[in-house]
Amino acid sequence: MDKLTVVIAPDSFKGSLSATEAAASIAEGWRSHRPDDGLLVLPQADGGEGTIDAIEYSIPGSWRQSAGLVTGPDGTPVHGEWLNLPDGTAVVELAQMSGLPLMGALDPIGATTTGLGEVMANAIDSGVERMIVGLGGSASTDGGMGALAALGNRRPPPGGVRILTDVDAPLLGPAGAAAVFAPQKGADAEDVAALEQRLAEVARQLGTDPTRPGTGAAGGAAYGLQHWGGVIESGAAFIAELTGLDIAISHADQAVTGEGRFDSQSTGGKLVGHVITQARRNDVPIVVIAGSVDFGIDLPRTAQTHSLVDLAGTLDAALADPRRWLRVAGNRAARRVLDTADLADTARTDVESRNSSNSEA
Repeated sequence: MDKLTVVIAPDSFKGSLSATEAAASIAEGWRSHRPDDGLLVLPQADGGEGTIDAIEYSIPGSWRQSAGLVTGPDGTPVHGEWLNLPDGTAVVELAQMSGLPLMGALDPIGATTTGLGEVMANAIDSGVERMIVGLGGSASTDGGMGALAALGNRRPPPGGVRILTDVDAPLLGPAGAAAVFAPQKGADAEDVAALEQRLAEVARQLGTDPTRPGTGAAGGAAYGLQHWGGVIESGAAFIAELTGLDIAISHADQAVTGEGRFDSQSTGGKLVGHVITQARRNDVPIVVIAGSVDFGIDLPRTAQTHSLVDLAGTLDAALADPRRWLRVAGNRAARRVLDTADLADTARTDVESRNSSNSEA
């Protein structure tokens, strides 16, 4: 059996495991069947939960700094923190202090990003040179107004602010923050309409372009922080570059990624979609391991998908021991992998098929 170079690059499994923990479990399962393969473990994030973990994992000499108690998304005090990088950059992760799992009870209208602004203010007051703000996993749909209120008259640090988004949705409309994401935060149809009106008022008040891709991230927090002076960019692409993921995939025989739920939103700016795109671009077979899998997603012919819920039998069983089922999924993925020559032949067939389709079009 030929030795393979395998890149293992999952996102976090929200509310269950960090990306680092998930990657380690998948790697353990893979090694149990193919112990001689070269595994490159690169935990990832896309601006949402786990962004600080992924950056800390990649940059030696970084350290966490407490912001003390800040306002949680439902008003309950929570611990705030940011990550200091050796070059004077502060990394702030919205999910850490304003994320949906922090809600005592779902409150799509009342949830706020105030705590995000409080941590950012604390970092600015400490004298950081520049800032990275990861947006994703938000409990609120407030257009970032809670964060802006907490920032007060503070301006971005001298080196600027990069806003990492995990979706490419605009602020308003049927593909926007309220219509697509508010129902996940507990909003019914009446709430969605009210939140859409709120965001439209935010757009009128701030006056910057609400149609730009990514402004709808984190309940529109990206829109508010863009107006404040931040620059929106893809969180998945940023962290992939930081960790060397894209280069690693280009030299790999197999790529493995994963997240809590793999569905149509996964290909709209999120980490798993980025890994799939890079694997397809380099003709590298892809494995997607997720808590649950929507099998209607268009994937390359060489792709594997593994659902932890299907492996465990029930959602409760999968959640009770996710490490175990990730190990099982990693083992099964390794068992189904093709030899290097077969991979090359199959990849070539896929390329020829795509070229033929493009010619016919």
